[in-house]
Amino acid sequence: MADLNVVIPYRSVPLKVVFSSMCALFPLWAVIAPAVLGFLIGRAFAYPGVIPPHLVAIGCTTLLTTMLSCMALSAVSEANRIYISKDGLCFPPSFLPKLNFKRNRNWNELQAATLVKDDSPYGGHLLLSFNGGEHLDLSLKNIKDADVEQLLLGVELWGANCNRSPELIEYQRSMQNQSRGIGQKSYTQMWEDELSRRFAPTTFVPLEPGKKLQGGRIEIVRQLAFGGLSAIYLAHVNKTDLVVLKEAVVHAKADPEARKQAEQHLERESKILSTLAHPNIARVLDHFVEDERHYLSLEYVSGQDLRQFVKQNGDQEVEKVVDWAIDAATILSFLHCNSPPIIHRDLTPDNLVVRNDGAIVLIDFGAANQFVGSATGTVVGKQAYIAPEQLRGKAVPQSDLYSLGGTVYYLLTGRDPMPLSVSHPKTLRHDTPDSLDELVAKLSSFEPEERIQTADEVVQLLKQIKSSILPGGVVATGDPA
Repeated sequence: MADLNVVIPYRSVPLKVVFSSMCALFPLWAVIAPAVLGFLIGRAFAYPGVIPPHLVAIGCTTLLTTMLSCMALSAVSEANRIYISKDGLCFPPSFLPKLNFKRNRNWNELQAATLVKDDSPYGGHLLLSFNGGEHLDLSLKNIKDADVEQLLLGVELWGANCNRSPELIEYQRSMQNQSRGIGQKSYTQMWEDELSRRFAPTTFVPLEPGKKLQGGRIEIVRQLAFGGLSAIYLAHVNKTDLVVLKEAVVHAKADPEARKQAEQHLERESKILSTLAHPNIARVLDHFVEDERHYLSLEYVSGQDLRQFVKQNGDQEVEKVVDWAIDAATILSFLHCNSPPIIHRDLTPDNLVVRNDGAIVLIDFGAANQFVGSATGTVVGKQAYIAPEQLRGKAVPQSDLYSLGGTVYYLLTGRDPMPLSVSHPKTLRHDTPDSLDELVAKLSSFEPEERIQTADEVVQLLKQIKSSILPGGVVATGDPA
């Protein structure tokens, strides 16, 4: 999920014009005007009476006023950013007259958010109304699409008292679908659609925002994802803390014995996961059953998942990808070193978050997915990252390494790997070191025994690759094979 401590540039045309004008006139008001002012004051003191005092006063006042006005206009037109955090919003100084000269607004002051559409696909105006009677009109064409999505997500999550119009909700849903690539049928998506039709013929109705569980202690904020027989939500606990809630349900027609075994498996795995203590793994907080639906409650990590990060910022520098891969492999090493090994089953860019301090955190486990699969024979997950043996229901630690290879491929190229194939990022990303390309290929080998066997070995190979990368992403001579 997108980081909510974000800065959003607001590229207003009038502000651009003012700022450009101030830059063009900079020599006049920042150099010539002070020089003339200094000369005028110096002459007035050196030769009193030569220049009439009232002319000196008028000249100095005019020059000083011009300088200060230009400085203020330059500062206001440059400070064109909207700041969003869980505490509220801070608007640019140019909005002060519309906000009754109060830039900082708490979320509880926001009463309504309405969308006024225009003819462009993702354009229009966002009207924000505050409890003091102020109304702010934000032109969406002045904000990048990715930043609009961040802004609307903040309104949805933190604007508890905000009444969002149906048009705005539909607009936000369309943007989120667009960012996930819905409607653009690639080979991979068609392959996934086929698997979905084959393995998940029965769907369920996910919980709606506002739905309360455990006697009102937990309230659903929004759906993060759903499909087949599982869903993931963002939820409030006791109206304060945020958690991620993972839901799984077995259809009533499922085999009773398989259902019982799956329920036992989920309960057992949730207990194991709740004992894990690692700074880069989101904690499993609770497991409960309500209305025949099973729930895992996980720690909410503030940050941006790697899929959205790449969508917004493009493919990443090789050095950064290697650092992130080392972090992810280290996490897998911790999991696989348990007895018996804990297999994650769902390592994808969607489940790795860049925390606010820059660290990589694993935010989700495949326990609920395994629960559904055990009970119904389904496969739940992003199939482009699932190893062949995992599709056959026989996941091993090397299955997670296959997913890690696919994740590294995505970070380097900005594209999901081809399902059931050996990945070579160098074919799309020509500056990929040969050693890194070979590592990804080994990790994505079809058979588990053909892959690198342990996460520890992957960490060591990645560190060797990192040592060969010079500042600026240049690969040193002797790139390790």
